[in-house]
Amino acid sequence: MITDKFGRTASYLRLAVVDRCNLRCTYCMPADGLEWLPKAELMTPMEILRLCRIFTEMGVDKIRITGGEPFLRKDLLPLLKEITRLSGVRDVGITTNGLLTEQYIPHLKAIGIRSINLSLDTLDPARFFSISRRHGLERVLNTLNSLIKHGFDIKINTVVMGNTNIADIVPLINLTRNHPISVRFIEEMPFNGDIHSATTTWTASHITDYIRQHFPLLKKNSRQAHSTSCSYAIPGHQGDIGIIAAYTRSFCGDCNRLRLTPYGLLKTCLYRADGVDLKTAIRQGYDDDDLKQMIRQAVWDKATDGWKAENLSASRAATYQSMATIGG
Repeated sequence: MITDKFGRTASYLRLAVVDRCNLRCTYCMPADGLEWLPKAELMTPMEILRLCRIFTEMGVDKIRITGGEPFLRKDLLPLLKEITRLSGVRDVGITTNGLLTEQYIPHLKAIGIRSINLSLDTLDPARFFSISRRHGLERVLNTLNSLIKHGFDIKINTVVMGNTNIADIVPLINLTRNHPISVRFIEEMPFNGDIHSATTTWTASHITDYIRQHFPLLKKNSRQAHSTSCSYAIPGHQGDIGIIAAYTRSFCGDCNRLRLTPYGLLKTCLYRADGVDLKTAIRQGYDDDDLKQMIRQAVWDKATDGWKAENLSASRAATYQSMATIGG
């Protein structure tokens, strides 16, 4: 088991397999996109599998594949198949924007993937284009319907942006009435590739109050260990909703997460810009014991919460990256 100095055990790895994305969401990156990494800078399948094996040997039993948009990686499907075969892994999930996903759903189910997080900020085509700077809502909704049909564990992730998609909160919640899905509303974070005012008026408490105005019987569920989301049930709804305090960061106390970027940087906190370069260590010939020691030390040095992690970053500018380069 990998533990930090505060007694928290790391058992969940969020693995970003690519930095590229086919959307340009306003809260994630500038309109012109980013300077993508050369392919040689990305981890190879063998490097990814080696690190996943090492992490599982150290107690990680849950891996979520992220990006960028993971389905832009051409070798994703065989890579997923190998990851699901690793000893000790009980749950492999994927976070996707859904544009390219529908065609792969039967294959994902066949190799044992059951959990899909779908990024969806609006049900309105015009707002979808305004937020993502691309068309494609119909394809995302087709993916959602197919995931429901195939019985996946589905979470919809919605970033709440004042004066942008507030009108979508109730329609998105209405999706949970007849389907056993979870819709999670996320505070906007300062990761759009630019330094900007890192404040939000739509905090978790504000979002909760707004939802309660429309669903007064909203009932808070018991919190699950390590969850970043406060979960709520609505009588008569098959699904539930969640609210994630991603900016105000009220869930750090029992954090069990690690992040591995597409270029092999191990990050112990979303808000800490720097990390430990495992890819370079592999390419310099480090053996498994060396890599495990690097991981143990990084986790031991993990900050107590996101605010302290941000303060530990070498520069404030480095903190305000794109989620595509951090790993969602």
